Amino acid sequence: MTRAEGPGAAGVDPRELWLTPDPDRPRRGRRPAFSREAITVAAVALADAEGIDAVTMRRVAAEVGAGVMSLYSYAPDKETLLDLMIDHVNGELSGAEPLTGDWRADLKAIGHLQRDHMLRHPWLSTAVPARRTLGPRTLSFLEHALAALRPSGLDGGARLEVFAQLTAFVAGHVAHEVAQAEAALSPDRAAAEVLYLTAVAADGHHPELAEALASAGRPVTPDATFARFLNRLVDGLDAG
Repeated sequence: MTRAEGPGAAGVDPRELWLTPDPDRPRRGRRPAFSREAITVAAVALADAEGIDAVTMRRVAAEVGAGVMSLYSYAPDKETLLDLMIDHVNGELSGAEPLTGDWRADLKAIGHLQRDHMLRHPWLSTAVPARRTLGPRTLSFLEHALAALRPSGLDGGARLEVFAQLTAFVAGHVAHEVAQAEAALSPDRAAAEVLYLTAVAADGHHPELAEALASAGRPVTPDATFARFLNRLVDGLDAG
């Protein structure tokens, strides 16, 4: 594990990271033949293809044809690289639908947009909750979400909290979806699980579970399940 990827790496000052007039000028030394954008794109491609653990300074350097040490001029550690990656892909959120003025409907649309986005980049669902630095593309989407919540009557601080709650919900749900897909049960194993729960529900010791399993069936596709959970979250928000 390198210095830049070891425990305790905390990234750079966000003002230096996002407000530097010339981000392609290295923090030290002469300007190399590649850009911060190229480094970020290479890291995102690795994460999309192989997962976030595949993103190391050595792998990214190899992808852009640079020496490992030269990358430290742009991203001194993996934390900073993750900030760059997240903000880069968040540029895809700029195509959000125009707001309707119905804040609950708009918030649900934002939730669906976030889920689609995180499913395109599965590493995002675990990377986003731990990030605190908001880059310019992320801030643009945050501005959109806060504007969507304005008709709710909530003050600015509460609107920030609602958006954070929504994002945490979507990230957690997508992380679960991704894990379930990776550990998909075989048809035989899935059938065995159903028979097991049926037997447990019939043993007389789990009346609540028995009632739940006997209730009317609901669509269990990933899209339907997410929509149902999202509706419960947003419809239950108190805008008073």
